[in-house]
Amino acid sequence: MASLAKQTDMRMTEGNIFRQLLLFSLPLLAGNFFQQFYNAVDSIVVGNFVGKAALAAVGSVNPVINTLIGLFLGLSSGISVVISQLYGAQEEKRVGKAVQTSLLLVLLLCVVFTAVGVLMVPFMLRFMSTPEDVFGEAATYLRIYFAGVSGLMLYNLGSGILRAVGDSKRPLYFLLFSAGLNTVLDLLFVAGFRWGIAGAAVATVVSQAVSALLVLAVLTRTDGCYQIVWQGMGMDTHILRNIFVVGVPSALQLAVTSFSNVFVQSYVNRFDSSCMAGWAAYNKLDSFALLPMMTLSVAATTFVGQNVGAGNWERSKQGARWALIMGIVSTAVILVPLMVLARPLCAFFNQDEAVLTYGVYFIRVISPFYLVGTFNQIYAGVLRGAGDARTPTIIMLLSFVVFRQIYLFVTYRLFGTLLPVALGYPMGWMLCALLLGIYYHSGRWIKRSFVTLPEGREP
Repeated sequence: MASLAKQTDMRMTEGNIFRQLLLFSLPLLAGNFFQQFYNAVDSIVVGNFVGKAALAAVGSVNPVINTLIGLFLGLSSGISVVISQLYGAQEEKRVGKAVQTSLLLVLLLCVVFTAVGVLMVPFMLRFMSTPEDVFGEAATYLRIYFAGVSGLMLYNLGSGILRAVGDSKRPLYFLLFSAGLNTVLDLLFVAGFRWGIAGAAVATVVSQAVSALLVLAVLTRTDGCYQIVWQGMGMDTHILRNIFVVGVPSALQLAVTSFSNVFVQSYVNRFDSSCMAGWAAYNKLDSFALLPMMTLSVAATTFVGQNVGAGNWERSKQGARWALIMGIVSTAVILVPLMVLARPLCAFFNQDEAVLTYGVYFIRVISPFYLVGTFNQIYAGVLRGAGDARTPTIIMLLSFVVFRQIYLFVTYRLFGTLLPVALGYPMGWMLCALLLGIYYHSGRWIKRSFVTLPEGREP
């Protein structure tokens, strides 16, 4: 199995758990940081060189983007789990088949997502009650973004394959390059050429396409079992089924949860453009603050996936405990400067006094609840790594969609103020943490796993 032991890979079925999670997570954390950085650059550049209406437009489209992207990322989590379990089980030939099946599937989805994304732009903006002074720029940004969304999808596929075999370093290198490229192009197109919000969208699309080309080139040139073989690509129906078993529930959960954020955005849009811009600034900072817990969730998925593949359940549960501890500690450390420096951090995006007031308000009301959100991310990552994607999907949909929308509907009509809207996220997080914790500690998820392993290998 020499080809399963490349220098860039990390086998997590033996050795110090804390050290493995840390070494795997650090490059992934840095990569996610730069992913968010070059997403935030759009907001920083348009907020300072175009104005608060443009900042509001960029911020208001996030739920729309995340709805379709969530569908793909959920499906790609199924790809990652299948490959990591096969890799842990040392099923070399099936790893190769899984890579080919995944690539062909994603290429087909690129066509679908591009078409659907472009066509649904006016509907989604109207659905969110987007104000007229923001509508035109938001529509421009979205159309360009979805026209080039294939770059993001192919990059995430390639980086997901590399992470499934324990390689979180090379995806980082590609993101470092594309983040720098996006920053240069943003300044060139928006500040230099004066293309406005369209320039920010073009810069993002070009940067994502470059990162996709880089990761696909690496997978094509490797001699590992996860190599992409472009000639004679085909789908293995058994592997495709396993991808769907894990990926479809996750895709529905992420997409519907993101779609539920469209409702949250619609409530924010009922105030004014300054509130929308402040919400946009908060959301960009929120994306950075959530990185440790989300990174450790991915690390836990890979760790548990490989150990489930090896049949080592006790080690899987130890990894879950370590990931949870690391997530809580790192999130707590981030909260302090976020709360203290809320105003200067928001000022990166726009210096308008009303925008700053709203941004600081959202940060100080919502961010203390990130500690609760850590439980959601880690438990969901562990369960998906074990192959049980259905239960966290049901729990998250119940908490983030059904409960949250009922909560917002009732409290807004009772009070009509901003505080209940701001608390919409934390209330869903708390319910989700409670339900996921109860389910995880019940141990029932162990019997719902092993979607990819040969018959006869039992937990």
